[in-house]
Parts: sequence; C-alpha cells; structure tokens
Amino acid sequence: MTSDYTEVFRDTEAVEKYESVTYAPDSYASRINDRQRDYLRSLVRREFEGHHPPVQHDFACGTGRAIRTLHGLVREAHGYDTSAEMMAKAAEVGSRAYWHQVATDGPVPAPVAAGFPAIVTMFRLLLNVDEAVRDRAVAFAAKALPHRGSGLLVVENHGNAGSLRHLRARRHDGERWFAELSHDEVAALLDRHGFEIVERRGFSMLTPSLHDHRLARMADAAARRMPGADGYAVNVLYTARRVHA
Repeated sequence: MTSDYTEVFRDTEAVEKYESVTYAPDSYASRINDRQRDYLRSLVRREFEGHHPPVQHDFACGTGRAIRTLHGLVREAHGYDTSAEMMAKAAEVGSRAYWHQVATDGPVPAPVAAGFPAIVTMFRLLLNVDEAVRDRAVAFAAKALPHRGSGLLVVENHGNAGSLRHLRARRHDGERWFAELSHDEVAALLDRHGFEIVERRGFSMLTPSLHDHRLARMADAAARRMPGADGYAVNVLYTARRVHA
C-alpha cells in the first residue's frame, strides 16, 4: 500500500466515510459486495470440501469486508494493513480476525505461520497502488501459498480495462484515483509470482453512474448471465493457484 493510502486512512472521518458511505446499504459498492460474498462463500465450500477449513490471510484488509464475507467458513483469519485506523474500524464493525499492521515499503511482509490450506484475499488494492506495490502484495501471497496444494488466491480488479468504464479513461487521464487494469495485465502480475488464474468471475457490467437506473440494472442482470460476459465486467475477481516458484 502507498504512503498516500496510509495518510488518508489515518483520518478517522475518512475511515468512517469508507465504511458507512461507500458501502452504505444499496450503494453500488455494497451491491457488488453482496454478489461477491455469495460467490466467495460458494467457492470456499466447493474448493475446500472434505478438507480442514482454510485459514484466511486478507492483505490490505481495510475495514474487514472480505474477512466478514468468510465468517464461519475459515478456521481463523488474519488481516494485514498499513492503517491501524482501518483495522480498528474492522474490529468495531464485527470483523473477527487477528490484526497485523505492515510497513508501507521495505521487505515483503511475512504472513503469520498458521498452516494450510489457506486462502489469500486482496480486495480493492490493485488499482489503488503502483506496480511496485502490486508486486509486493502478490509476493506476500506467494509466501502464504508456497505450492499448488497450499490453497487459493482471490484478487479483485475493480476497474477492468475491457469494460464500459474504459470509456471514461481519456477524460480522467492522469487523475490520481482513476486507474484500470486489463485481464492480461492481472494475469501477467500473478504469473510473475508463480500463480495461474483458474477462474474469473465478473460482478457488474455497470459503472457507478448507471447504478440508480432501473432499466440499466435489469440489463446488467441479464448481461451477467450471458456466456463470456465476465470479460467485459467492470468488477472482476480472479481465483489463482500457485504453479511455479
């Protein structure tokens, strides 16, 4: 995570806004979160059926959204973040985990030794940091998942460059908070650290500006059921396994 992120979220008002405004009930972000929750819980039940429940390592855990998503399906959870304020809010809103503050730079943080299988989650991180920090984050995942049988990595891209959102790229060129990544760029990032994408799932074809339009939401629901629609979704989750060191 960047020092900018850490500075912004040392402000308790910014933390509160993130939790209660960005993820307010029926907001664009909360609707996507609900869909992701259903998918992620089904994924864990399917992939770890008949095994010891996994331990969760949530990198850039923020207010613990991904941790709350997997309550009851993991044997323990560990949240890692540069912002102590974000983790304090996570605990306040009921995220059950062990919290670990990590440095903004320097050596790749080491995951807690909690055994296997494991699931590493990274939500709303890739677009909020530069390439070096992305590599540092996925290197953390490689430490937590040293071989194929270790478990799963689930990474979110909330600005797919192949989606409708890309139409705004020129207008927002150079703006601090607008960024996007293509599927190929995400795949290359993961491959650099020994991961192979085994599943990809999209959660909305709409941008936030279209969220309140009823007809657009109906069209979105229909489009998401079409084969191949994941490739054009704005918000995408990639599930990956370790394949090489």
